[in-house]
Order: sequence, then structure tokens, then C-alpha cells
Amino acid sequence: MDQKPLEIKKGVYWVGVVDWNVRTFHGHTYTTSRGSTYNAYLIVDEKIVLIDTVFGPFASELITKIKAIVDPSKIDYIIANHVETDHSGALPEIMRLCRKAKVLGTAKCKEGLYRNYYCDWDFQIVKSGETIRLGTKTLSFIEAPMIHWPDSMFTYCPEEKLLMPNDAFGQHYASSSRFDDTVEECVLMDEARKYYANILWPLSPVILRKIQDIQKMNIALDMIAPSHGIIWRKDPFKIINSYVRWAQNETKPEVVVVYETMWGATEKMARRIIAGLIDAGIRVSVYDVAVHDRTEIIGAMLEAQGFIFGSSTHDNDMLPVMAGFLDFLKGLKPKNRICSVFGSYGWGGGAAAEMEKVLKEAGIDIVQPSLGCKYMPDEEDISRCYGFGKEFAGKISAAGK
Repeated sequence: MDQKPLEIKKGVYWVGVVDWNVRTFHGHTYTTSRGSTYNAYLIVDEKIVLIDTVFGPFASELITKIKAIVDPSKIDYIIANHVETDHSGALPEIMRLCRKAKVLGTAKCKEGLYRNYYCDWDFQIVKSGETIRLGTKTLSFIEAPMIHWPDSMFTYCPEEKLLMPNDAFGQHYASSSRFDDTVEECVLMDEARKYYANILWPLSPVILRKIQDIQKMNIALDMIAPSHGIIWRKDPFKIINSYVRWAQNETKPEVVVVYETMWGATEKMARRIIAGLIDAGIRVSVYDVAVHDRTEIIGAMLEAQGFIFGSSTHDNDMLPVMAGFLDFLKGLKPKNRICSVFGSYGWGGGAAAEMEKVLKEAGIDIVQPSLGCKYMPDEEDISRCYGFGKEFAGKISAAGK
């Protein structure tokens, strides 16, 4: 066991696990360069409650932490905020020790847990607004479907002003510290941004409505304890306000240039396009999609107003890594963004047209014609690339007015 239980509020304990070594998530769609955590919380009152569990391979660490506080057989309730196995994987092992415990969750949660584990647990379906009394504390439930699964739910303890929203407001971030005021803020926000961009971005309209619903409830709040990463206690509204901005697709006058090159011609084009953008006063982030991590690129794109994509032509199409990247981006459904494309080719083109086709399907506005170069760019081509960058910079400036 790497860390002891930690009391985060009076009678409320973090009993989760830090996974220092995990490097991929969601079937290798998300890279976790800083690891992750699986957070679970134990509340000890007249009734004892475990809120969420951990990934199955770490069940013994969770149990050891619980035993350091109470006998697991005395647990009365287990709250399942979300079915996904990184949160529920330890539940079968826990239920063998907690035979009197009742599992609480949404109707979709009940269905999902059964289809994952095929166990006939004592299950109570709860809905938004319902509460349970533990003694001095109460817990209330807020259904949050599609944040980010249909079964998702938040649990709130009004006496402690504590929100436990499972996957909302989390980050994949392993640390020896548990709270936002004990880690580097820039690292924390970078991981929170990547988490939103890669997992929650397509759900922005749902997220915005749910945040607005919670704001209308006017609940008191001084701590957010998500199921991945760091607990927000210094300023829990910092992450809430960030989610609102991201969900509203607010952007900055910045450009992300993403390209894939075969023999270096497209990269040469990219460098001059970038020079044109920079000389026009635009902040630029640049990624060779075949070299850089996709999770990092998507994280950088979340707040950028403009995207420029480049690819060499191969078999009358874009190169394969770029094709996979754009297909993933299309699923994220970015709104209020502008873009253009460029690339080199040999005897025939095709990459630019195929990139534009996918970008149109993604709903991203193509604001200037594509730029092509046959074989290696000459001085005239280089000049055109620089002008292409400056022209796109003008589009960014105009979009911000």
C-alpha cells in the first residue's frame, strides 16, 4: 500500500489508490503520462458509507485502507456513482466482505453493474433529489446522465459542503499530494484541460446544462472530490468556471498546427506557415502527429481558435496517422473553430481534399483555400507558405472581433 487513508473532512476519508504506472486509458485512446488515481471515499457516521470503489487489480489496497478505519463488514451503504470498471472493478471483492451493505445508484447503474459482474446484490435505485440520512450527515443524489455515461451520478453531503461527482472535474494525475493547494497549479490545470478535451468535449452541451442546474440549486460548496486525480479544496469554483468556459467553447486567439510528413516537404511548408503566423502576432503550438502524443495535441486544441492541418499525399489520400487523428477529432465535435489545410504531393494530390472532407463532417469552418506544393517546395512555394500563415492569422484576428 503506497499511502494511508486521509481524513479530508470530519469523518470523511480518502481510501483510494494512486496508480503511478498506468500510461494508457480507455483502450489506449488516452495516454496518462503522469499516471492516475482511483479515488474512493469512506464516511463514518451512525451509518457507514463507501462512495465508489477502485479499479479491480487494486481491490486489496482499498480494503486495507478501509480496515485501518472500520471493519468492512460494518459498511451499510455503497454508493456507485458510475459503472465503468476503473471505479467499480473492486465492487465484487468489497461485497464479499460487506454482506449487509446496500448498493445505491441510478437505474442505468443497476443495469450496468449486473451486466458487468452478474451478481445479485441488494440494490436501491435513487433519483435526483433523494437523500439518505447517516446520522449527523446526509447524502443527496444528482443524476448526471452522459457525464460521461448514461448511469453517471453525483453524490453531495450538505453538512460538509462536499461534492463527489465521480468522473466530472477529475484529472489523470498521480501524486503523493491529495489537494489542489499542495500541487503545482499549472500542472493540475494542464491535466484537467487534457481530461476535459479528450473525454468530455463532445458532451459540452450536456455538461453546461448540468452545471446550470446545479447552480440553480444554490448548494453550498467548499470541496469537490472527484474519482480521478486531485481534490479541489482551495478554490473548487476554479474548476467549475473552467468547465463552463470549455463547455461554452470559449477560445483564445491561438493556432494549433498539426501535420504529418513523408520525406520532409510538408514539414518545410509547416515551418514557413508557422513563421507567418508568429510574425503576425499569433501564438502557435506545433505538432508532428506521427511523433507527438495525441492526448497532448487534443489538450492543446481545446482553447485554440484555429487549427491548420497538413499532410503529404499517399495513395490519393492523407497519411494514415493524420487520418486516424482527424477521425478522433471529428468524434469530439469541436464548435466555433476555424481551420485550413496544406500539404505536398508528387504526381497527384488528394490529401488536402480528404482532410477538408473530414473537417466539414466535423463541423469545423474551413476559412481559406488549401495550399499545395508539388515535390519539395522551391523559393516561390516557401513564400506562398509564409503568406498562407499570415493570411490565416488575419482570419484569427477577425474571428476574435
